[in-house]
Amino acid sequence: MNPKVMIILGSASDLKIAQKATDTFEKLKIPYSLKVASAHRTHEKVKAMVIDATEKGVEVFIGMAGLAAHLPGAITAYTHRPVIGVPVDVKVGGIDALFASCQLPFPDPVATVGIDRGDNAAILAAQIIGVNDSEVKKSVLNLRQSFRDRVKIDDAGLADKIEGKYFQKDFLIGYDDLDKEKLNKGIETKKVFKESEAKENSPLVSIILGGYSDVEKGKEVATTLERLGITYDISTISPIRNPDKFKNHIEKMNNVKLFIGVSGLSAHVTGATIALSEKPVIGVPVDIELNGLDALLSMANMPPGVPVGTVGVGNGKNAGVLAAEILGISNKEIENNLKTMKYETGDL
Repeated sequence: MNPKVMIILGSASDLKIAQKATDTFEKLKIPYSLKVASAHRTHEKVKAMVIDATEKGVEVFIGMAGLAAHLPGAITAYTHRPVIGVPVDVKVGGIDALFASCQLPFPDPVATVGIDRGDNAAILAAQIIGVNDSEVKKSVLNLRQSFRDRVKIDDAGLADKIEGKYFQKDFLIGYDDLDKEKLNKGIETKKVFKESEAKENSPLVSIILGGYSDVEKGKEVATTLERLGITYDISTISPIRNPDKFKNHIEKMNNVKLFIGVSGLSAHVTGATIALSEKPVIGVPVDIELNGLDALLSMANMPPGVPVGTVGVGNGKNAGVLAAEILGISNKEIENNLKTMKYETGDL
């Protein structure tokens, strides 16, 4: 059996971070491979392995590296499959690795997760595989429920430790199973349209903009999807200003394959989306203030269980390419368009 995921470490010292991913793949029963290769010291090895693994059917690559962290970029140079980057904290809190991983030029995206978040890389990889594999999708749902259960346990344990005279321990109890009920009821099973209508009319991708200041970058995403032959919906909804409208929109987009969130400032769009959906979420940080660093950090550095595959600041084009890499795993027409963009001309 060939692996569905290939993990490449820049150094054996990154093994502790890699084990977060391998432990997750073991829970999800997804076959994987683990190799060590350096983008700088053994570039030809990286190239040969990635090309060979792509031909042998690997669906997702994960590159883990610290410092300059060019490994994820070196991987995406030689494959049209999605590449997930895990920045590793070696110096300066891992910020150097985070920038090196996500700030890739068009048309070579890396879906970057948070610093040291090997677990989120594995969950994102599983979500990508789950686009075409219902059993993997169910496994991801069950795993995410375990993260919800952990919050319930932490809440109860914390209450037991507080002995304050005025602490009202029994105030507002009984809310812990609301998310579980939602999961069981299933955004996935809720039918906004009739089944036949949904298959015929649903776009493949939902683009969500956090505000009108994000429109120009949203247009970049849409234009790239157009050129790659990918159908999409695009909407401007803030989960902060209109939370109920936002939630209803995610449910309405039930039949899409993935989401792309475009947002500046604290970039709640992507976090709100992944909280409400089990599908892959791609994030495009927008430069409104602080050169977009606030948006980048709040998109990429998500807590365990809720990954966002983040591309570079303002790089809407790469978000479109990343969507094509995910959808191209099972769609030959999209795959061929993608190969033309990446390999033949660098642009269509």
